[in-house]
Amino acid sequence: MPLSPHHVLMPAFVTLSGRSVRLEPLSLAVVDDLVTAASEDRSTYAFTRVPAGRDDMVSYVEAAMAEQAEGRSMPFAIRWLHTDRVVGATRLMHLEYWQGPMPWPPGTKGVVGEVPSVADIGYTWLGASAQGTGVNRESKLLMLSLAFETWQVHRITLKADVRNARSRAAIEALGAHLDGVRRADSRGADNTVRDTAYYSILRSEWPMVRERLHARLGLVEAAA
Repeated sequence: MPLSPHHVLMPAFVTLSGRSVRLEPLSLAVVDDLVTAASEDRSTYAFTRVPAGRDDMVSYVEAAMAEQAEGRSMPFAIRWLHTDRVVGATRLMHLEYWQGPMPWPPGTKGVVGEVPSVADIGYTWLGASAQGTGVNRESKLLMLSLAFETWQVHRITLKADVRNARSRAAIEALGAHLDGVRRADSRGADNTVRDTAYYSILRSEWPMVRERLHARLGLVEAAA
């Protein structure tokens, strides 16, 4: 059976290395580490879906890898270099490719290309011990740098349950623009119907966002 186009053209998977964080390709090899991280203090996941137990984590990783194989997402395990532990996961997702002819009929996924045109950052979660440490900020810097500087995307979208004040504050601290709130957007992690706040960063806004992240991470000299 011949390979479909996305197996040939999909974006190359990469490892992204920073000062205190390394984003590694998500794989079954880190399932046990992810289970340990997710088990630290689950009260911090009120508005975030995080797998509970090994079976759920295996299913979670396998589903993410299947989506990656279609060229639709790039999932990462987050390794905190301070402890050399995998402390959570995140991904570039909803990758869209605007090159080539418009897909037909409307609504079809179309051909996957080498370089995404837009993407989301989502499915981010961290073990309790890594929260509030700068791990999330540096992870965002690494993914945003890949998206805007290597892929040259037009837009990155970030979303949060409208009730998740902590997540929304972290997104707003990046300098992301609130595009609006979609009411009754999806099923929430607490099994209610959630409203979702949609934020975006445009390519023209990336230099400002990068400067702000460098400042908050103490990387101003390195960026100069």
